[in-house]
Amino acid sequence: MNKISHIKRYQISKVYRRDNPGRGRYREFYQCDFDIAGHYDPLLPDAECLKIMYEILSELELGGFLIKVNDRRLLYGILATCGVPDDKFRTVSTVIDKMDKISWDKVRREMIEEKDLSPEIVDRLGEYIRLNGGLAVLEHLCNDSLVSQNTMAMEALSDLKLLHSYLEIFGVADKVTFDLGLARGLDYYTGVIYEAVLLRGPEEPHNVPDNDTDKIAGFGSIAAGGRYDDLVGMFDSKGRKVPCVGISIGIERILSMAERKAEESFKNIRTTETQVLVASAQPHYLEERMRLITALWSSGIKAEMLHKKNPKLLSQLQYCEKTGIPLVAIIGEQELRDGVVKLRDVTTREEVNIPREDLIKEIQKRTS
Repeated sequence: MNKISHIKRYQISKVYRRDNPGRGRYREFYQCDFDIAGHYDPLLPDAECLKIMYEILSELELGGFLIKVNDRRLLYGILATCGVPDDKFRTVSTVIDKMDKISWDKVRREMIEEKDLSPEIVDRLGEYIRLNGGLAVLEHLCNDSLVSQNTMAMEALSDLKLLHSYLEIFGVADKVTFDLGLARGLDYYTGVIYEAVLLRGPEEPHNVPDNDTDKIAGFGSIAAGGRYDDLVGMFDSKGRKVPCVGISIGIERILSMAERKAEESFKNIRTTETQVLVASAQPHYLEERMRLITALWSSGIKAEMLHKKNPKLLSQLQYCEKTGIPLVAIIGEQELRDGVVKLRDVTTREEVNIPREDLIKEIQKRTS
């Protein structure tokens, strides 16, 4: 609408869903989107999006993950090759998109009974859409006598092989599998599509046969995206196309996974950036705590203290354990007399006396 033909941007904002959401899904939720728009050489923006997805999921440390990749042109080419009528591509793709949630037998039955496809067409289609793996899957399809006759499918396979070479250079190909059962429900996708799922165990990506849902965590995709070259043109008065590709990261779904992981490991989730709690072991040291925390604040240390005149030491230590504050600076009669502060490591419970003038450097060293 603003005649922008090239842009690389991200946003974190609230989005909305119309359908009835399942576990880990919401009608209203926050999502992080990253998009690259503009005319560029083939597959370079797509590869960068997948690299970003890989880096985000790696740094979140949610466990093993798998990035499934397909191409809408390849999927439609296979549908045509197997004899699916053009007017049923959309509805059949919707059924295929359920393969990560229900068994192939149920998908097959729905295609036959509800989509009116013959068992022969469905069985032929099933031989293709249950394929997944690395570069070998693409080579297999290129040499397939039926697929090789479909121009659209072969164009997609050529692009996917180029994409794979870029992903190898970026160092992310080890987490990518080409999954012909990946359909993505949105109609505006025109080329490469992808989604990331968490794995239940330490399995390597290419060891998840036939969309084995037992090995995929029950939250569905946590990130997804693809190429949508025609969408922007719908909002241009002259219908000018701006090719686009992007990813979406499901923030609230990831938070749900992180919370569950923390519960299963019996670890507290750190809920604060506070580096140190200023505490006292004896009553009547409120003013000394205030003087010490003022010095820490003035030096850029993220510090806090309990808003009580005479808090019990145990309550102060328990607060640190609950919120994840790593250090406690303890002052009392003996510490003031000796000109030191007792610095306690909350995790190891180790305590050392630090000269007052060295305290800031010591905290910075331990929390950097």
